[in-house]
Amino acid sequence: MVRRLTIEDSWPDSWKYSYPYDQQELWNEITHYGYAYGYEHRRRETLRLLQSVVPKGSSVLDVAGAQGNFSLVMAELGYDVTWNDLREDLAEYVERKREHGNITYAPGNVFELGFDSKFDAVLITEIIEHVAHPDEFLRKIGTMVKPGGYVIMSTPNGAYFKNNLPRFSDCEDPSQFEEMQFKPNLDGHIFLLWRDEVEALAQKAGLHLEEHTTFTNPLTAGHVKLETALKLLPKFVVDAIESTTALLPLTVRDKITTGSASRFQRR
Repeated sequence: MVRRLTIEDSWPDSWKYSYPYDQQELWNEITHYGYAYGYEHRRRETLRLLQSVVPKGSSVLDVAGAQGNFSLVMAELGYDVTWNDLREDLAEYVERKREHGNITYAPGNVFELGFDSKFDAVLITEIIEHVAHPDEFLRKIGTMVKPGGYVIMSTPNGAYFKNNLPRFSDCEDPSQFEEMQFKPNLDGHIFLLWRDEVEALAQKAGLHLEEHTTFTNPLTAGHVKLETALKLLPKFVVDAIESTTALLPLTVRDKITTGSASRFQRR
């Protein structure tokens, strides 16, 4: 289990910024039910894609791991985890929460760190939508994986009916977005990828798309004014609705789900 922290006035701003997310992601102190359920679904699908093909003890790099909640869970599951983020001061925050498992901390620009060896798997969760050149980003990530290794990615679903951002494949000059790269939260989203774009990017990066799944419908995301209903429904009902969504035809599911997760294998 992740160690529970209590916020302190002396903490750096980055720790204080991260703490409310931990309250919902780790400690069940929920203020935004749509976010909490969406995160739970994303974590479940991302870890499923990892655990189904990557055995315990394998090396996993968590790129832009922020407050480290995926890193902490993977370490507890028995993986040899390397945490990375541009914000170096978050490393101590992650370490304070760690109770079990091993994590190596490698802050900085992941493409400039020069790791001694390649990884069995690289995790990129909620990152690619913040970069102006997702094709180049995925290609570089692919080079950090051993031959036959895996890249596990989560990102918002571009085909979701409420998405009004452009398709990357329709953009003639992505460089126009370079100045707004790497901004956090929804304000930093540049492109939201569609299923066909994910497959095309994988091919260009020398990766094979093994599985692509979507999750979290408008109710379980608290969208279209359904957050109030989400607060009132028992969790088993919300989970049942989410499970039912997974049974819908692919064309329907793509339109009504907010998140996606993919597993790629390096050729």
